[in-house]
Amino acid sequence: MPRPSSASPIEWKNTLFAGFTVFCVYTCTMGLRKPFTATTFEGLSFASIDYKIWIVLAQTAGYTLAKFYGIRFIGELTRERRERVLIYLVSVALLALLLFALLPAPYNLIFFVINGFPLGIIYGVMLSYLEGRRTTEILGAMLTTSFIFSAGFTQTAGRYILTEWNVSHWWMPFTTGVLFFIPLLLCVALLRRIPQPSEQDILHRTERVPMGKAARRHFIRSFLPGLILLIGIYTLFTTLRDYRTNFASNIWEELGMGNQSAIYTTSEIPASLFVLVVMSLLVLFRNNMAALMVNHGLIVIGCISCVLSTWAYTAGIVTPFWWITLTGMGIYMVYVPFNCMLFERLIAAFKYSGNAAFIVYLADSVAYIGSDAVLLFRNFAQVDISWSGFYIQLVYVVSLTGIVLTLLSATYFYYRHRSYTFP
Repeated sequence: MPRPSSASPIEWKNTLFAGFTVFCVYTCTMGLRKPFTATTFEGLSFASIDYKIWIVLAQTAGYTLAKFYGIRFIGELTRERRERVLIYLVSVALLALLLFALLPAPYNLIFFVINGFPLGIIYGVMLSYLEGRRTTEILGAMLTTSFIFSAGFTQTAGRYILTEWNVSHWWMPFTTGVLFFIPLLLCVALLRRIPQPSEQDILHRTERVPMGKAARRHFIRSFLPGLILLIGIYTLFTTLRDYRTNFASNIWEELGMGNQSAIYTTSEIPASLFVLVVMSLLVLFRNNMAALMVNHGLIVIGCISCVLSTWAYTAGIVTPFWWITLTGMGIYMVYVPFNCMLFERLIAAFKYSGNAAFIVYLADSVAYIGSDAVLLFRNFAQVDISWSGFYIQLVYVVSLTGIVLTLLSATYFYYRHRSYTFP
C-alpha cells in the first residue's frame, strides 16, 4: 500500500478555511443555546424545583432525544442534504425561543425541549464536514474550541443584554438568538465550499461512509468493552462540564463576581487557546494507534489537572477566577477528544469503514442522561450545599473515577489492536 503524503499548501489553505467556517457556524449556533444560563431566574420555582433547573432539564431532555435520534440520522446523513438540514434545525431552535418568551411559566418549558432537539443534531452535521482527513485533529480542535469559547461568549452577550438593554430573562434568550441568527445563515452558506477529503486523506484515515443499522451493530459488538469504558468517562465529564457551564452564573455569584459580564468569556479564553494548541499537535502523529494512546494520555492529564487545581483553590493557593479557569482547561482536555479526535483515530487505527459522528452520538445519548441525573440529585438529595461546594465534590469524584476508567480503556484497546484481524 502506498504511503500517504503530507498535506500540500493548498490542502492547508483548505484546512484553515474549513476550520474557520465551522468555528463561526458553531459559535453562532451557541447563541441559540447557552445565553439563558447567564441568568439565575432567582426566586422562581415550579413544583419545589428552581425554575432554572427545570429549563436546563428541559433543554437537556431535547439534547438527549436528539442524540438517540442522531445515532441513526447522523450515521446515514448524505452530503447533499447537510446545508438544508442545518438551516431547518437552527430555524426551529430560534422559533422555540420566541414561543418560550410568549407563553407563561411553566407552560413555556416544553419549548426548551423543542429548542434542545435541533441543537443536539447540529454538532454531528458539523463533524461530518471534517472527519476522515489527515488534518482532522486541527479541524476538530477548531470546532471544539468554538464551543469552549462560544459558551462563555454567548453567556457574556446574554448577560449584557439582560443588564444593559434591560431585557427580561424571558426575552433575553430569543433576543440574543436573533443577533446570532443572521451571521449563522451566512456562515452556513460557506460550508458547501469546503472540499471533500482527498485520495490521500482516504488512504491514511479510511473512507468515511454512512453506516446502516447492521454496520452500527457490528461496530458496537466489535469494541463493546472499550466503548463502555469510553462512554463511561465521557458521561462523567459531560456531567461535570454541563454543571460548570449551565450554573456558571450561580457559581460566579457565590464567588463574588456574578455582576461581571465579561467573566464568562475571560475565564474560557485560556482553555480555548490551550486546547486548540494541544489538540492540533495530534496531527503530528501519523501512526493512528499511537495517536489513540496519546489521546488517552491527555485525558489522564486533564483529570489530574482538575484535581490539583481544585485542591489548590481549597488550600487558598489560587484565586476563584483561576480555579474556575484551570478546572475548565482540565475538563476540556478530557471532553474535547471525545468530540472528534479520539473516535476519529479509533476508526483509523482499526481501518474500519464508517464515520466518527455516529460514535460521538452514541456516547452523547448516554452522557446527557447522566447530566440530568446529577441535576435531579442536586435538587432532591436534601443536602445543604452551595453551587460551588457541589462543584468541588463533583470535580473530585469525576476526575478520580475518570483516571481509573481511562487506564482500563487504554489497556483494552492496546491489546485489542494486537489481536485484531484487519480488513
